[in-house]
Amino acid sequence: MKQRSMSPPMWWAGFRPAAPALAAGLVLLALAFYREGEAAVTTWWDSTAYNHGFLVLPIAFWLLWERRMLLIGAMARPTLLVLLAALPLAGMWFVAERLGVMEGRQLAAMALVQVLLLAVLGWDFYRRLLWPALYLFFLVPFGGFLVPALQNFTLGFIDHGLTLLGIPFFSDGFSVEIPEGKFYVAEACAGLRFLIASLAFGVLYAGVMYRRTGRRVVFVLASLIVPVLANGMRALGIVVLGHVIGSARAATADHLIYGWGFFAFVTFVLILGGLPFREPIAGGVAPAASEPARGWVIWPGVALGLLALAAPLAALALDRIAAAEGVRFAFAAPTGCSATPDEARPALLVAANGATLGFLCAGGEIRLTLVALPARTEPGLVLRVMRVLTGEAGADDAVISPLPAKPWRLIATRAETEAPFRLTTAALWIAGERAGPGVGLRLRQGLRSLRGGSGVPLIAVLAPVRAMGEDAAAARLRAFLAATPDLTANLAAASAAR
Repeated sequence: MKQRSMSPPMWWAGFRPAAPALAAGLVLLALAFYREGEAAVTTWWDSTAYNHGFLVLPIAFWLLWERRMLLIGAMARPTLLVLLAALPLAGMWFVAERLGVMEGRQLAAMALVQVLLLAVLGWDFYRRLLWPALYLFFLVPFGGFLVPALQNFTLGFIDHGLTLLGIPFFSDGFSVEIPEGKFYVAEACAGLRFLIASLAFGVLYAGVMYRRTGRRVVFVLASLIVPVLANGMRALGIVVLGHVIGSARAATADHLIYGWGFFAFVTFVLILGGLPFREPIAGGVAPAASEPARGWVIWPGVALGLLALAAPLAALALDRIAAAEGVRFAFAAPTGCSATPDEARPALLVAANGATLGFLCAGGEIRLTLVALPARTEPGLVLRVMRVLTGEAGADDAVISPLPAKPWRLIATRAETEAPFRLTTAALWIAGERAGPGVGLRLRQGLRSLRGGSGVPLIAVLAPVRAMGEDAAAARLRAFLAATPDLTANLAAASAAR
């Protein structure tokens, strides 16, 4: 009598019982957080610092395929207790949404995906696919808050380098001036795009080439430190090149292209430096585990999806309340100003239930634009509206300076590297109190979005009507604020009115 040989288990066999629950949970999470996904894809497309986002999913699936032999013998066992972690994560998403922090919302949503995987697959299965699962966090375009620090580091690197080389220079803000011309350390030159791309590559390389945690950590740290130092050397090299050839403009003509070439060289050096320490990924067949009961395995995914949906539904309810409030406020125009015709009013916030007014002041040389929003408007929308009105949204460079007439700020934006600056002054009041675009605004308006209150967020933007040079426009705006001392008080009173 012939004895039938037992075929080895396939690597996906242990995943099959969990597939319905995983599919249900992912569908519900996609419904709950589709806005976060849209914002991420938009950022990938618009920002060169995050173009690699389109490659993250294919890379994660490739990492899973590379580790498929590790999944042999692993059996999905739902861990219902893990579902409790969805509650604080949903709360974190709600707080980030009320504060207007998209990165926080996206990170919370991705953390909920990890909870779904862990709850449905169980600890043993999740541990075996940990590296491709955690690589999904690179879908989130994070790190924008590092730009000012990177700009300061790059500027300091240039200053110390020029001092050591004996090249005379003068630095002010984010600009460096040498006898041959002026250089500006813009946001695009801060090195964020190099840093994020290098980190994504470093994590991929460490996960493929190494097994021991220590080696992985060392290579990831090198992927963080080396591009920052390399970007400082690149920026210093451009300034030195301008000194050598006698023209700052010629040295910066194709500096972004040179930068990517330099980054490719630095990445190649990292690869070569890491190759001698590579370790093969261990494979092997673990003993097959018993299959759990299938009748209830879909419920962990459904339960987590429903828990995650509660936070967006609560935020939607608050937004509907804010939309129904409407805005009414009275504003006394400053002396010498007249209202513009209706057709000349900015139509920016019709969809946001805001109110817009335009004024021509000081003999037609200054335009004053006012935008009032409902009291419960979440702070992210307030800041987005302000950025659109001042031109910061979509600008390549922005230089912001405080003015003596608080809370007004002078904002210079430029859409292209060689284009002239556009100057405006802007100020923001919330319920009669001046506010800046920092954490205080987010906290204050986030609380107001929950409980409401009297007064409204009021944005005021001043801009010259006629085109003029940067210095002349700045002088005109400062002179207007000095000549209309009642303007700030009138705006504060309008914001505080019920």
